[in-house]
Amino acid sequence: MDLTYDALDKSIQTELKPLYLIYGEEQYLVDTSVNKIKKKFGEKVLGINYILIDETNLDNLISDIEMPAFGYDKKLIIVKNSGLFKKDGRKKSGSPMQDKIANYIKNNMDIIEEAVILVFVEAEVDKNVVFDAISKNGIICNIEELKPIQLVKKLKQICNLYKVNVDDSTLNYLIENSGTNLQHLINEIRKLIEYAGENGTITLDAVNKLSIKQIESVIFELTDNLAMKKIDKALEVLDNLIYQKEPLQKILITLYNHFKKIYLCTVAVELKKDVVNSLNLKPNQTFLVTKYKKQASYFKKSELRKILEEFYNLDYNSKNGKIDIDVGLRSILCSYCS
Repeated sequence: MDLTYDALDKSIQTELKPLYLIYGEEQYLVDTSVNKIKKKFGEKVLGINYILIDETNLDNLISDIEMPAFGYDKKLIIVKNSGLFKKDGRKKSGSPMQDKIANYIKNNMDIIEEAVILVFVEAEVDKNVVFDAISKNGIICNIEELKPIQLVKKLKQICNLYKVNVDDSTLNYLIENSGTNLQHLINEIRKLIEYAGENGTITLDAVNKLSIKQIESVIFELTDNLAMKKIDKALEVLDNLIYQKEPLQKILITLYNHFKKIYLCTVAVELKKDVVNSLNLKPNQTFLVTKYKKQASYFKKSELRKILEEFYNLDYNSKNGKIDIDVGLRSILCSYCS
């Protein structure tokens, strides 16, 4: 049975089920769900009624399920990052271990229901034989990164708990600058709450002063300055990235991918195609469409192709020791603004 995060949360509060697979990009909420299961389960004694399994001791899983939890009614088994959900595209069936676990789940649900709460936790999963076995006999929840409107709601709830005021536009600005990872945003909002103080207000100025911008957000800023031919500002943004110890290779790759998306946006608009699909944006990234369209309006297609070619050549030549990436990046930026 597939459940949403909210439905999973309500289910855990009501009654623990014998079998779960919880996975997804939003690791903070994945961990939150697992912690709620642990809390609902109650007293845990590691090695007795609380067992941790990963890829290194996966062979013990079935014996741990069948071993009585001495002195306790049930046993909580957490199987994390097990490798069980990796699918080999060259094979129609699973690996021997995957087949063994899948068959055990299919044929022994009576034992599982009576003896354990079995929770599989993963970052990513492929739909293989183990996934199918859990889908037919347990609960599966894929927790994807939240959309901006959901993030704003959660961040506002945190602010309300600390009696700090903030409006939606400020929170949206924070998300645009700091990304959509919930754990990172919670860390940022806690700093801002501390800065504002009880009954205070989080402002745009405070976000600019205190929040850590994700490199993707900074690249938008660099590109805006480049489009306006403000080479001093563009180089200042580059220097700040370097000062923050962002690897030059990462900066180059991020710039290349950013300008590639601007180019694809230009083509999509010309051909009247959907920009979200053309840029392969996730559901929680659709707010970026307006920003890409705006930046696409600054450049001609020929300019974008030239810049992409220069980034590609810089990557190749730097790896062959023909040019320093720092020098090459500055040369490309200055060349466009000259």
